[in-house]
Amino acid sequence: MRPIRFAAPTTITEAVAALVAHGPRARMLAGGTDLIVQVREGQRDWDVFVDAKRIPELGQIAFAEDDALTLGAAVPCYRIYQDPRIQARYPALVDAARIIGGIGIQGRASVGGNLCNSGPAGDSIPALIAHDASCAIVGPDGRRSVPVHEFCSAPGRNVLRPDELLVSLTFPARPSRSGAAYLRFIPRDEMDIAVV
Repeated sequence: MRPIRFAAPTTITEAVAALVAHGPRARMLAGGTDLIVQVREGQRDWDVFVDAKRIPELGQIAFAEDDALTLGAAVPCYRIYQDPRIQARYPALVDAARIIGGIGIQGRASVGGNLCNSGPAGDSIPALIAHDASCAIVGPDGRRSVPVHEFCSAPGRNVLRPDELLVSLTFPARPSRSGAAYLRFIPRDEMDIAVV
């Protein structure tokens, strides 16, 4: 693996500035569990990783008075499935977070990173769509909101511009007497990538 520069901003403004400064050669790093492998295997060619983990807003879990959930883009999976409020209200999200990688990966991997990777087998994406989540995106032109079902544009591609980052995902309050679950189909036990 070749050397890659690492930026560790502590605010969204600093992160946007780093993305603007380095252009399409920079990539946000929420967990890195996919990105680092992609660079090491020569599938992607970036010069700078901009770490999301030190930006407080990207690590927050917050419930509004109406029970809507805002989940920071860099919240690791284990925090999602260990939160009893999320377990009670957003079960498909919990199901998906439990099966992204193994226990070690779940300490770093994030649902936001999984979404931004935009892989066809991304376990969190169907759960985000089922729970009607929306994306808060920030760039030099300000903040915008995009429904998750419009976020991915092709395998490995999405609506983020090179100078933008996903800040959070917002889930509306669940209707009473509603439920959800996420199951993935894999062709054999040794392969943990979803095909359906």
